[in-house]
Amino acid sequence: MVPGKKIYFASDVHLGAPTINDHRTHEKRFVNWLNSIQPTASEIYLMGDIFDFWFEYKKAIPKGYSRFLGKLCELTDAGIAVHFFTGNHDIWVFDYLPAETGIQVYRKPLIKEMNGQRFFLAHGDGLTPYEQSYNRLKALFTNKLAQKLFRFIHPDIGIWLATYWSRKSREQNKDKHGVQYQDEEKEWLVLWTKELLKNEHYDYFIFGHRHMAKTIPLNEQSKLIYLGDWITHFSYGEWDGSEFHLKFYKD
Repeated sequence: MVPGKKIYFASDVHLGAPTINDHRTHEKRFVNWLNSIQPTASEIYLMGDIFDFWFEYKKAIPKGYSRFLGKLCELTDAGIAVHFFTGNHDIWVFDYLPAETGIQVYRKPLIKEMNGQRFFLAHGDGLTPYEQSYNRLKALFTNKLAQKLFRFIHPDIGIWLATYWSRKSREQNKDKHGVQYQDEEKEWLVLWTKELLKNEHYDYFIFGHRHMAKTIPLNEQSKLIYLGDWITHFSYGEWDGSEFHLKFYKD
């Protein structure tokens, strides 16, 4: 890690979400945060659901996001590594986005050592056996034939369908899991990480997905970090080489 530099983490921006009233202000806020961290950033980890929907058709992509996409290019052109994890809303990132902006895309969890600390990095969806119905749906969404068939749908219709699904999915998840911390018998990522720690050590588990900004001690040495979101919390993670901090951005 470069002396004096930091590593930043953010998730669940949901650019373009139908529940956001002012999309331009929403995008500008996140780009302003990227501007603010650029002088001290050695790496940036975008931990999933950065877009509320993204699909790369053969000759088209969803319109908008020009400020954000331009900022990604600026960051990578400046030599700052930007790591992009696909989430359950932007699972259909293919070749265009990394080729155009220079980001590194991850579709599976990443295990990485940083300054002697072991990190487990993932969006947080589809990891556990407690999500059987979602895992079946994810298997469909990642199926090559299903993706190819979706391309035959006109973008105006396909994006409308995705936006409708996004709204319904958010409502169902809110009813089922809520955005508040559940007790340990119900918080499935906490249950799963504690089982994982019985066989293998990690210092930090960094997840998005749950839309809550919270640090959860798992044992004396390990912590789970929920990064929050950029809809209500405007929260992010900062690793300075020795400690991990959850912070909240203000314009």
